[in-house]
Amino acid sequence: MYTARTGLVLGFHGTDEEVVRAVLNGEAELKPNNNTYDWLGNGIYFWDNSPSRALEWAVELSKQRKPNIKNPAVVGAILDLGYCLDLLDYKNLHLVKQGYKLLESTVASSTAVLPQNRGTDDLLLRELDCAVIESLHNAIAESNEKQFDSVRGVFWEGTHLYPNAGFREKDHIQICVRNIDCIKGYFLPLKRIVS
Repeated sequence: MYTARTGLVLGFHGTDEEVVRAVLNGEAELKPNNNTYDWLGNGIYFWDNSPSRALEWAVELSKQRKPNIKNPAVVGAILDLGYCLDLLDYKNLHLVKQGYKLLESTVASSTAVLPQNRGTDDLLLRELDCAVIESLHNAIAESNEKQFDSVRGVFWEGTHLYPNAGFREKDHIQICVRNIDCIKGYFLPLKRIVS
């Protein structure tokens, strides 16, 4: 009953300026990620109500050795999360735990190895988490149950704000849109809000 999110959410996607222009002009759509390390599984990622963090992400990507982003920019999206696997909702965490058990039994009955989350303290490469979420989605699809339109989760990232802090410099809520119909429109955020 409470899995359907009410109201609209503003999401922000960091990308290249050309992509922003094409999306705003209706010449292109944002493309879903199918990376094995994305925290919330496959889909289009947005920063929940944080254009400045979306821009910072695009800037970080533009500094990689072979960047896909030359001119970092942000596009805003009006989102209806629909039937949402909201990881801020306690009961949905139980579903994710079931997804892990499914993945674990699948791996145990094969020659595959259970993926691992990797990286520094932040574990930015979330191959295990991605595989768990995707296992859950696949099990739901195979049983012909209602599939989730989106996934939403909170992540603690970066250095602690002060000694023994429970807050980090890049904490955020992220949204993964699986069903493109959740995107109701795009907009260009105001410059004073993005920077």
